[in-house]
Amino acid sequence: MIVVTGGIKGGSGKTTIATHLAIMRAYDNKDVLLVDADDQETSFDFSSLRASSDEDLRSYTCIKLSGKAIRSEILKLQSKYDDIIVDAGGRDTVNQRAALSIANMLIVPFIPRSFDLWTLDAVAAIVEEIKQINPLLQSYAFLNRADLRGYDNLEARELLREKENIKMYDVVICNRKAFGNAASEGKAVHEVKNSDPKAIAEMQNLYKNVFNK
Repeated sequence: MIVVTGGIKGGSGKTTIATHLAIMRAYDNKDVLLVDADDQETSFDFSSLRASSDEDLRSYTCIKLSGKAIRSEILKLQSKYDDIIVDAGGRDTVNQRAALSIANMLIVPFIPRSFDLWTLDAVAAIVEEIKQINPLLQSYAFLNRADLRGYDNLEARELLREKENIKMYDVVICNRKAFGNAASEGKAVHEVKNSDPKAIAEMQNLYKNVFNK
């Protein structure tokens, strides 16, 4: 399966989601390719940090691609991997559209406290355009970097439910220090010492939704 983490709003945690899905898939004994298609190259930097660790961490392959090469190279590599996860960044770019043209699934994290109808409508419009060339694309949204409590989460989920071509996962990943601490070590939240069980449970919930576990 080709899964793209994307959207048009920066800072919503797409790279954290992409790297966690790659790591968790590797723990399920899948051969995973993580494609960094974001100009900031954060997924690639994270993966390089992880690969340099002396610890015995589950591995995956990470490469950088941009432009038309995203489509052509992924199509060439698709048969060599069980799953491909693409970190497409937080803007409507050629990179993201190239990835979506061949993807099975788009997952879009939203921060509820910065949530607005314009952003959601714009993502829905992109999905509608891409479906003209990739009618099998499935799109899902969920709340990420959410407040631990508050009405913003409920209001945002109601807005997500209104979009016909973007389905909503019953997933809320809160804004927890555990994710930043893990990233600084090139790890997922379940791999660090003194791990946060709530952060682990939230990410596992997303993983189960994405991969139908």
